[in-house]
Amino acid sequence: MTYPRRPAADAELEQHFTALRTALQTNLGTACAQVRSWGEQLARVYEDGGRLFACGNGGSAAEAQHLTAELTGRFRAERRPLSAVALHADTSSTTAIVNDYGLEEMFARPLRAHGRPGDVLVALSTSGASANVVAAAKAGHEIGLHTWAMTGPSPNPLAALCDEAIAVEAPTVATVQEMHLVLVHALCTALEAALEVHS
Repeated sequence: MTYPRRPAADAELEQHFTALRTALQTNLGTACAQVRSWGEQLARVYEDGGRLFACGNGGSAAEAQHLTAELTGRFRAERRPLSAVALHADTSSTTAIVNDYGLEEMFARPLRAHGRPGDVLVALSTSGASANVVAAAKAGHEIGLHTWAMTGPSPNPLAALCDEAIAVEAPTVATVQEMHLVLVHALCTALEAALEVHS
């Protein structure tokens, strides 16, 4: 069965791609130096035996898990596996924690269990206001982790709380999430370049 073409759909698609092009042009210049710094810092964390944790809700959870998959597997370079944990990926623990302690503790409690001083937390939130992600960043500070945020437009509570943040200026959640994926891949690129220099 074929469906008639809707001119409005073409306009919506063009609007979507225009928003993404604008976001790339607006954000990547300032984000480039930050991502390079994160890659260098993360290489040192791994050299010292540390690990990375990541968290987010919905699409941001997918981005967090995408990041940890690139690190435990490989991105571009053939290298040793790197310890990286998506805090939502253990469904039994996650559902038990939410049931017993509430949604806000969903990421904070496993971070307290597994995080060690000097590790890294990458917290993703398009709003920058998700209570469970903010609670994870607070727990990270208490433990002594480096806390990095990828958020939507600033100001927002998560960007303000974390040690460092990239706040993506974009008009929609979809565009912010797409930019976060670009940043995830950029971080992997910067990390692998730093690991190669340090090896």
